[in-house]
Amino acid sequence: MSLAEVDDVDRLKRINDALVNRVELAIDQQRNAFSLFQTAISLEGQVRRRTDELTTTLHSLEEANSELARQKEISERANQSKTRFLAAASHDILQPLNAAQLTISSLYDLQESDAARSMVEQVERSLDTMNELLRTLLDISRLDAGVTKPNFASVSLAQLIESVLSDLRPIAERKGLKLRTAISDSYIYTDRSMLRRALQNLISNAIRYTDEGGVLIGTRKVGKDLALEVVDTGCGIPEDQLETIFEEFHRGSHGKATASTQECALGLGLSIVRRLVDTLDHTLSLTSVPGRGSAFRIQVPIAEFAPSPTQRQTKRRPTPMLRDGSLSGKKVLVIENDPAVIDAMALLMGNWEVDARIAPSKQTALQALSDTNWCPDLIIADHHLDDGDLGTETLADLRNYLPRPVPAILATADTSKRVQARVDELGVEYMPKPVKPAQLRALMNHLIQNKTS
Repeated sequence: MSLAEVDDVDRLKRINDALVNRVELAIDQQRNAFSLFQTAISLEGQVRRRTDELTTTLHSLEEANSELARQKEISERANQSKTRFLAAASHDILQPLNAAQLTISSLYDLQESDAARSMVEQVERSLDTMNELLRTLLDISRLDAGVTKPNFASVSLAQLIESVLSDLRPIAERKGLKLRTAISDSYIYTDRSMLRRALQNLISNAIRYTDEGGVLIGTRKVGKDLALEVVDTGCGIPEDQLETIFEEFHRGSHGKATASTQECALGLGLSIVRRLVDTLDHTLSLTSVPGRGSAFRIQVPIAEFAPSPTQRQTKRRPTPMLRDGSLSGKKVLVIENDPAVIDAMALLMGNWEVDARIAPSKQTALQALSDTNWCPDLIIADHHLDDGDLGTETLADLRNYLPRPVPAILATADTSKRVQARVDELGVEYMPKPVKPAQLRALMNHLIQNKTS
């Protein structure tokens, strides 16, 4: 039936509505297809742009990684250079200071008036302060550079504390302070020399800032750890300085030199302590009440076992006090290559009336011993010598060359554990440079007298 044959208006309207709906549906379908097409084109553009951005980012990242690797290599070379410098600095920087201290001792002996001797003593104190400052700065540099590595072992706490207090008791006694201990007989897991240095700095710092009362070194168990406490009755630390006290060159109000002690706090002791404790991965804490005192704590792991006989620290004999006795006429071979130190040692030995021969290397030392009528009573050797010779190996060779055992002293600015271990192995004495003439003379007397007795 055609539309012309339809005479029902309502029916025509329904047909018309149906046709309109079909047309609209067709248009909607076309519109949706076109919309999807446009969306697809838009997404493709976005994917292309994101791909380009990702490619650019990856390229930039590769360049950044390449630059980072280059900078890391530069940093590693700089660190290696710094390490080599530090290894040489401890010897080369302290050698002139060693010569100055030896010379100033000879100068003191030549003075006839009390005023002149007082001036020489003042210069000597300044050299001691400079020595302490240089050594501490070198230690800080080594720790910051990662050159100093801990050697962990089971350590007797009682022996460690006693070795520290043996050096510090005279200082406390001069100030009229009581130095007491309340420690457990335990073994701790740590690096002995590094922890000893930290405790020595804490205790000496407590003595310096305490005028009345005393210092207590105690221990208490904290879980599987042991807290080592250094408690004083000193001036205390204000709350706003509890963190800054560990910064370099920070000194408290009592840190200046006094007329009675002639000691000066450099403000580096606690800085060294924090670095040492951090290197050991121990825990350092502090509580203080101004006017009443301070308590420093180092928390250390308790060792699970006692050290074996081969691990036990060899107890080094303390430097003896100066005895009555003359070095006049004693034969001493000095192996030293620094011209300034050679001149200072020659002057010092001359003042002590010592029959000394000086050699800068192993070969010249052997030549000095070629005279069969001259056999030394004592050998004093530096470690770093001419021709690449080492003092420890030179002493070992001379020991085999000489017809009889001769005591020896290795006097060096090299404080490495390797050198000190070799010294213990050889059974010779070790003296760190700069050498104090009074201690040197006392040790020389002690060794020569024991050899001849």
